[in-house]
Amino acid sequence: MTLDAVLSRIDTDLDAATERLLDLLRIQSISTDPDFKADCGRAADWLVDDLRSLGATAEKRPTPGHPMVVGHIGEGSPHLLFYGHYDVQPVDPLDLWDRDPFDPQVEDTPNGKVIRGRGASDDKGQLMTFVEACRAWIAENGSLPCKITFFFEGEEESGSPSLIPFMKDNADELKTDIALICDTGLFGDETPAIVTMLRGLLGEELTITGPSKDLHSGMYGGVSMNPIRVLSKIIAGLHDSTGRVTVPGFYDGVPELSDEIRAQWQGLGFDHGAFLGEVGLSAPAGEQDRTPLEMIWSRPTCEVNGISGGYTGKGFKTVLPSKASAKISFRLVGQQDPHAIRESFRSYVEAQLPEDCSVEWHGHGASQASQMEIDHPAFEAARKALSDEWPQPAAYVGCGGSIPIAGHFKSILDTDAMLIGFGKDDDQIHSPNEKYDLSSFHRGIRSWARILDALS
Repeated sequence: MTLDAVLSRIDTDLDAATERLLDLLRIQSISTDPDFKADCGRAADWLVDDLRSLGATAEKRPTPGHPMVVGHIGEGSPHLLFYGHYDVQPVDPLDLWDRDPFDPQVEDTPNGKVIRGRGASDDKGQLMTFVEACRAWIAENGSLPCKITFFFEGEEESGSPSLIPFMKDNADELKTDIALICDTGLFGDETPAIVTMLRGLLGEELTITGPSKDLHSGMYGGVSMNPIRVLSKIIAGLHDSTGRVTVPGFYDGVPELSDEIRAQWQGLGFDHGAFLGEVGLSAPAGEQDRTPLEMIWSRPTCEVNGISGGYTGKGFKTVLPSKASAKISFRLVGQQDPHAIRESFRSYVEAQLPEDCSVEWHGHGASQASQMEIDHPAFEAARKALSDEWPQPAAYVGCGGSIPIAGHFKSILDTDAMLIGFGKDDDQIHSPNEKYDLSSFHRGIRSWARILDALS
């Protein structure tokens, strides 16, 4: 069979594929720091050269920030787009790394070999799993089984300011039958996953002002309104005794799980005790009528991320502050409208302000959730292909975080996206000593080869 020959080629060429990844990892493509602008350009050039070595037509496309890489190869159907990002997070604090983060190596650990270095898991290692699968397919058969567009970004770790304008300007070129994203992970160590739900995100910062200046608590305490007390009461009322959010209309557009997905999730055997125990907790604190996995993947949240006001230095100062501030984030699901929730939350707060208090607002982004339509035939084909490669059958899962690119594919290109990744929870992405298991890299390449075969 053609697929068997490709898988054998991947096994034989693993050392060479690993060396190519190590070469890419040596490039210090930190997108958020202007000092590394040239390095981001070098990473884009590296990818262009690598794609051209496969026979693809590939270019580095300029943007107001870091360049995009776009390449095309193959013919026929389906037409697939593969997205990844070549930029990485800063390495601080450097003193917590066990080695130079841009001198990557394969290391032996008690749990097997790992590729250690910044970007190993997020996202260079994941990106290269797909490229290497294409390389093996071409080496074995002379061509790919379908048409593929590569789309690599250099600003994902710095907010993607150039992404939406670029996608809109190049929509005709980037529109495909389905998009593939490799920036997620496994469920556990041996269960592959296709992410079908991504939560949206709304950020709000509010500052409540009472008196015109800080006041002496002995002279003004009791008779004057304290903004910290006002803010604390508002925050305390954001959840009822069962853990539900009390902002009016907050649950509008929140869907219920299908019986099929609920059964899949129950079959995963998620150990919430161990999950919470790793961070020194024991009891789930959210909606009491929901399972922990539901709360993490498919339910919306309201969380206080920071509070400030008054004197917080060493010692003690008996002051009544003039101002008190909080940063509050909402993770959104389904069809929740972030703009409607922003308006409702602000009205909720303003209705509780006592006389002599005012509020100032500063919004921090508003993105809607993404939910993939798994009735697209590509989803079940990919799930079966993944199940053939890994010890445990693949599952459709949710993701508590937000990956805006998936929603952009749908809203800008009208293209459904599949999120398939091979990272692990202990990969320490964004942290010192980031790693990517060599087995994740190897099996990830084999998985994409199987998916290419299944989709074609």
